[in-house]
Amino acid sequence: MRFLNNIKSCFTTLLFFTILNVCGQSSNNRFVVVLDAGHGGKDPGNSYHGFIEKEIALKTTLKVGKFLERESDIEVTFTRKTDEFIELVDRPKVANKLDAHLFVSIHCNSVVNQIPSGTETFVMGLSRTNMNLEVAKKENSVILLEDNYKTTYKGFDPSKPENLIGLKIKQEDNLYSSISLASTIQDNFTNNLSRKTRGVKQQPLWVLDAAKMPGVLIELGFLSNKQEGEYLDSDEGQTEMARQIANAIIHYKKTYFNEPYTSEDEIKPVVKKYVTEQPKEIVDTAISKPNEVVNIEPGKGIYKIQLFATSKKRDLFSDDFKGLKEISFTFQNGLYRYYYGKSYDIDYAKKMSAEAKNQGFPDAFIVVFADGKVSSIK
Repeated sequence: MRFLNNIKSCFTTLLFFTILNVCGQSSNNRFVVVLDAGHGGKDPGNSYHGFIEKEIALKTTLKVGKFLERESDIEVTFTRKTDEFIELVDRPKVANKLDAHLFVSIHCNSVVNQIPSGTETFVMGLSRTNMNLEVAKKENSVILLEDNYKTTYKGFDPSKPENLIGLKIKQEDNLYSSISLASTIQDNFTNNLSRKTRGVKQQPLWVLDAAKMPGVLIELGFLSNKQEGEYLDSDEGQTEMARQIANAIIHYKKTYFNEPYTSEDEIKPVVKKYVTEQPKEIVDTAISKPNEVVNIEPGKGIYKIQLFATSKKRDLFSDDFKGLKEISFTFQNGLYRYYYGKSYDIDYAKKMSAEAKNQGFPDAFIVVFADGKVSSIK
């Protein structure tokens, strides 16, 4: 009896959402896409090996938006653009209010076993496999962080399997369209990036159920798998994944308006134009104490600006350096130290230091390379 009452409660909730949602799409000729970066604020999502889902999801989502905003006939809206907590019920409301054509939510996966890897894309539906049920519980569990979740979700409990039965797809055409988009996304990941695919799956997810238009939830990969986590946490990985998602959306838009789609419509990687003299890797085992402060007479040694130190190697041409050029690095004791510029003049080095701070590196400081050592300058 309790099981039946729970089902009845869930279908009452679905009726509530159906009343809220008014049928119809945007009346103008622009294709409206709402991009949803999963989690945020007090909800970090998955976290393994120092990789944090809410941060990776946001960076990747913003990159997808940047790609799509190049298209004159695509209008992009984000549910969040900063590290803020957005209640699950409010995310699809953004898309419903705009009469959007697509709702795309971006996440990262994880499991206790650190071996699994691969991308997968979910559409709204009822799954009967234990693995998928666990994913549904995890993505729906953010409900419990909301202040009035018992009232908002009419007693829905994401931890109870019987409650998930109430989350049914409301329109068959939305399901078919969602599967079409999800399939293109997975194909792009596999064919263009050689990422392992775990396929397209149906899942009873609140964030998709409340959206009245086709929608997908993308799991970029497993943060619990260290190698995959490193890729997803890198600027290069986020850019590559974002480009494939954007291309899938453009393909879907072309199909929606019955327009031909060719390779010319794809967003291609930007070919980097390297200068003749590329930044050289400086690795000197004679470097003693990298953070030692000493007095150096101006004019001796080469001055550079240390930007930051990290255990992860960065692409010297990535966005991590905020447009600064002539980047080099050293590696010692498991740390990469990244430097900007070079000069034999201390006064010019001070100007470079000020420029680095203005570009977003408040902790930047001057170092000097001399006699096989690197030292910071007072």
